[in-house]
Amino acid sequence: MPPRQFFPTTNPSSDAPPRKRRIVAALIAVPGLLPSVSSAQLSGAAAQPQQIDGPWSLRLAPQLEERALTPGDKPATFVLGDQASGTTDQDMAAKGSAEIRRNVTVIKADALHYDEDTDMADAYGTVRVINNGVSFAGPEAHLRVDSSQGYMPTPKYRFNLTGGSGSAKQVQLLDSERSIFQDATYTACQCANPAWYIRGSEFEFDTGADEGVGHNAVVFFQGVPIFASPWLSFPLSDARRSGILPPTWSTGGSNGFELSVPYYFNIAPNRDLLLTPTIISKRGLETEAQFRYLSPTYSGSITGVFLPDDSITKTNRYSISINHNQNFGNGFGGYIYYNRVSDNTFPEDLGSSTAQIINGTQLLYQQEAGLTYNNGPWSVLTRVQDWQTLYPSTAPYGREPELSVKYQKYNVGGFDFGAAADYTRFTITSQDTTQGDRFTFDPYLSYSIVGPGYFVTPKVQWHFASYQLSTIGLSQTGQAAPAGQPKNFTEQIPTFSFDSGLIFERSVRLFGDDYIQTLEPRLYYVYTPYHNQNFAPLFDTAEADFGLAEIFTPNTFVGGDRVADANRITAAVTTRFINPATGDERARFVLAQEYYFRDQQVTLLPGETPTQATRSDLIAGASIKLGSAFASETAVQYNADNNQLRQAVAGFVYSPAAGKILNFAYRYTRADTTLNFTPVRQITVSAQWPLTHRFFGVARINYDLAGHSLVDSLVGLQYDADCWTLGFGVQRYANGVSSNGNPTQGTKYLMQLTLKGLSNVDSGLVQSFRAAVPGYTPLPPPPPPEARFTDYE
Repeated sequence: MPPRQFFPTTNPSSDAPPRKRRIVAALIAVPGLLPSVSSAQLSGAAAQPQQIDGPWSLRLAPQLEERALTPGDKPATFVLGDQASGTTDQDMAAKGSAEIRRNVTVIKADALHYDEDTDMADAYGTVRVINNGVSFAGPEAHLRVDSSQGYMPTPKYRFNLTGGSGSAKQVQLLDSERSIFQDATYTACQCANPAWYIRGSEFEFDTGADEGVGHNAVVFFQGVPIFASPWLSFPLSDARRSGILPPTWSTGGSNGFELSVPYYFNIAPNRDLLLTPTIISKRGLETEAQFRYLSPTYSGSITGVFLPDDSITKTNRYSISINHNQNFGNGFGGYIYYNRVSDNTFPEDLGSSTAQIINGTQLLYQQEAGLTYNNGPWSVLTRVQDWQTLYPSTAPYGREPELSVKYQKYNVGGFDFGAAADYTRFTITSQDTTQGDRFTFDPYLSYSIVGPGYFVTPKVQWHFASYQLSTIGLSQTGQAAPAGQPKNFTEQIPTFSFDSGLIFERSVRLFGDDYIQTLEPRLYYVYTPYHNQNFAPLFDTAEADFGLAEIFTPNTFVGGDRVADANRITAAVTTRFINPATGDERARFVLAQEYYFRDQQVTLLPGETPTQATRSDLIAGASIKLGSAFASETAVQYNADNNQLRQAVAGFVYSPAAGKILNFAYRYTRADTTLNFTPVRQITVSAQWPLTHRFFGVARINYDLAGHSLVDSLVGLQYDADCWTLGFGVQRYANGVSSNGNPTQGTKYLMQLTLKGLSNVDSGLVQSFRAAVPGYTPLPPPPPPEARFTDYE
């Protein structure tokens, strides 16, 4: 193609040959502009296309960059067209594929006129205006090019970076970022017939602030109005913005119909407030407020719920939760956790059903504040802790106050050593219950010998406890204090342990694949002499669980009030199968058991029968991964003396792709006194699976085989359209116990409509799906916004 030519300053003669190509109509610039334009170009090797593969492959062009003009320069104005005429430094006109370009502004039309003195461009015909990433199309446009001020009648518009679009009776352009539309529509659906849109008498758009405001706005979904407001603010992208969030509703047996209309306040980039009024048909108007804040040195949230004059209980009901973390610097920190509810039945009446599925009905509310210090080997905690206890839970001890200091050093000449000291004043709200102060000091010293394929670690530790009881009374379980219970006494108990193990490896080939198989035998011996500890109250102590982690610890209790006497050895063997190329562990099998050289005599409560056995239950575990889709884990606790299965947990996960997951779990616990002689046999099945291209099913069933009843369940459906999603769920959950002690359940219905590009706020449906189905994947979000240079215009 021959080089473009500048047009003459007079009209071409009528007998001039017709032009078959577009020409540059004019280049208007101040002196010195051309060097600034040329300086924006790459030079040398950087300007050459870079080869990315073979000699005949595509080549990677230099990166497109923007260069700012130097001070004093003005941007160049380009006028192009099939036919052009004009006067130098005054005006010009172009016809046929006419264009004006300056910086981020482009005007295209069938015919246009540009006046250099007023900087006014008038375009007619099929007009397109591209102004700083926003495209307008209409029959005409009148625009000051440099200031981007002007108007267009009956335009159609599109925000190229965010995908929003619509039409209007007229648009007034205020500058390169702000515009006002009269009698307009807006939608983020990028299709010919949008599923949702907003119609308003006036829209104000500010791309710099990423905000749109609609006046007398009505939201339409599938042609049906679903929401109206005299003033509606919304973001032009997925950024946070103040405004009304999509309403949510649910229905349950104890509350009836519930309708929530949240309002989000985007106070600052690091602070926000969510205000949610909820109409509960059987109780009244409930208001929830959640304030969140975040800074480099502190963060937290404050949440409050208030229901005045509950129509059922005839009382004011509330809950408050404060969570604050502070970093003072130089290793110092602090925190505040405060949680409280107005009455015993608040959690089951007005609590979160999602939390109840995960943890059951909450009966203990923590109230704690503390200061921390961490620096090298030192760790210090001082705190005050209390609890609000709801029936039928038993009140735990509070710490008013506690001071805990820990010091740990590793590999000092091969030695590890440290100590933990703790002083606590234990208080309790229950009447006639033992209370007092306790001081504990627990130093230790160990030496590890580690070599290729083996390790040996002897360890010596000592437990010192001193008690000063202010009140002697009943224990938490209601038992009287032992006869002759002193108020002041001390305990000193040493412990010696010896941990050792070997590691063998070999290469094996299974099912056509190569693996590294390990064989890892381990012996752990612990000796603690017997010391009568019946006088020590149970401030914070309980029996430890029996599992692979606990059998390699010296104490069968957790807390500072009991140290179990021991003369036992633990034997375990583990074999693993590892992929040598990736290091991924594909399978693991474990067997472990404790052997007692004498019976354990220390018990949790006086009068309990000491353990009398020569060996513990056998623990067996297996973990298997087949390919990238299937994984299984199994753990069994078996009593060989009585030929009884004490506990068993088995589960598997099948997930061939995102959005496809199936979980199965079985849990069994043999009946004992702790379970009121009622065995636990529960089966849990949960899944997320696509039913069609757009329909996804979500389900969970937790069934008690012993009681022949549902513990909890959920069934849900989700539909994913191009620019909207709809979800529905029915949830059955445990929400407390009745007056006669039997568990009660509640039912909740959830529905959520998400208009992609307008809002993406979870009303509780997705949170419920996440809690019910481990590995749940939310539906795909809308596509990411395009880059500025995606559109060649």
